[in-house]
Amino acid sequence: MRLTLSKTLEPRRQYSAFTLAEVVIAIAIVAIVYGGMFMAYTQSTRRAQWTGYSLAAQALAVQQIEQARAAVWDPSKPENDFTNLNLNSSSLTGGSTNYIFTGYTWTNLDLPTSGGNFVTATNYVTIRMLNYTNITGVQLQMVRVDTVWPFTWGSGAGTTTKLYTNTICTYEAPDNRDNSTL
Repeated sequence: MRLTLSKTLEPRRQYSAFTLAEVVIAIAIVAIVYGGMFMAYTQSTRRAQWTGYSLAAQALAVQQIEQARAAVWDPSKPENDFTNLNLNSSSLTGGSTNYIFTGYTWTNLDLPTSGGNFVTATNYVTIRMLNYTNITGVQLQMVRVDTVWPFTWGSGAGTTTKLYTNTICTYEAPDNRDNSTL
């Protein structure tokens, strides 16, 4: 019996494979997906950092409001410690019954930093006397604090620093701590 080579070998199977175009498109899709995930992660960390700065600036504004709330204001004595707040470049305009007191302070935001990277914020304070003489002589003082702080977006050549402002406002009534006026 004679064997022939063509009878002993099975016919060649056709194997399917990826073409170069399919491989390139698959790599491009994976790169876009991972690039998008990386950009989303980076953006979320920047937003979280911005939120931390904003929260620290709000705490600084509340601290300034609390200093104003602790000041004594008793028109019966007369005593008004609002104008004695420790502010830089403070100015008082207007009379004793209708005035605007302005000034500013600055300090570092209370942020966890390393290497001496401090972020400085400025509190602009405005205290305005409000007289409502048509309502039984009511006096109020409006205390407004605008905290301005910088935040740097981007890195490298595309770095931009923008200023943001947190504003808080409250009204203060006289203390009337003198018992003879009650």
